[in-house]
Amino acid sequence: MRILGIDPGLQTTGFGVVDADGHALRYVASGTISTKHLPRGDLPARLKVLFDGINEVSARYQPDAAAIEIVFVNVNPQSTLLLGQARGACITALVTSKLSVAEYTALQMKQAVAGHGQAAKAQVQEMVKRLLSLPGVPGSDAADALGIAITHAQVGRSMARLAEAATLARASSGMYRQGRTR
Repeated sequence: MRILGIDPGLQTTGFGVVDADGHALRYVASGTISTKHLPRGDLPARLKVLFDGINEVSARYQPDAAAIEIVFVNVNPQSTLLLGQARGACITALVTSKLSVAEYTALQMKQAVAGHGQAAKAQVQEMVKRLLSLPGVPGSDAADALGIAITHAQVGRSMARLAEAATLARASSGMYRQGRTR
């Protein structure tokens, strides 16, 4: 399975593509999509660059699935809102490319890649390098995106099985038909 990982950001969005065959991982590609060349106040143009960039990466590498980092509230609420919009542009591009999208927190990614949720950026970069047998340490945004892809490769199947089991065990009496109330 080919997995596209995304580390969303309004100025720099990281992407990483990994092939997973059982427990074996193989590096395919990674990089960043930058909006730094655009004026900070031109949010629509920046979101379009992210949307088009994710679509281009998806078309080029033809992933089977995608995973994106979940963004939490920062100290600055305005920054959080802007980051959420960047994340939304990325998710929309992934869905437009007909990809299933899994979501993981930075804590989940750090646990899967480095073994503990308090890993520093440098530790994540080094572990991504080791796990994918890279010749050098990737940049922090690309490393986080590769880490998200690795996380999905490691826990995605288990999560899918749990979701399937939960769906089978769910009582149907409290469910709505086609999203509407009765």
